[in-house]
Amino acid sequence: MKHSKGFRAGTRQILRKSPRERGLPPLSRIIYPYNVGDKVVIKIDPSIHKGMPHPRFHGKIGTIIEKRGRAYVILIRDGGKMKKVIARPEHIRPFKSA
Repeated sequence: MKHSKGFRAGTRQILRKSPRERGLPPLSRIIYPYNVGDKVVIKIDPSIHKGMPHPRFHGKIGTIIEKRGRAYVILIRDGGKMKKVIARPEHIRPFKSA
């Protein structure tokens, strides 16, 4: 049988929540005020499909370069290239450097 080639193919481990995280995220994550230039981590929330970036960008750190509607445009490095990823705030978290 041919395997699926959909957007979420091969993401059983990546797009899975632990039992304590199940359900919808808190509102504070959605209304967090991000500004241009802020560093963020792309952490996909599998319970919300809208505004979800491609799973290959899960765990990447980038910089917000603009706000586009409710979503943010994030500049990340993928290999040797810089790429723009559009994601809604449910799928990003502020980056806390150590």
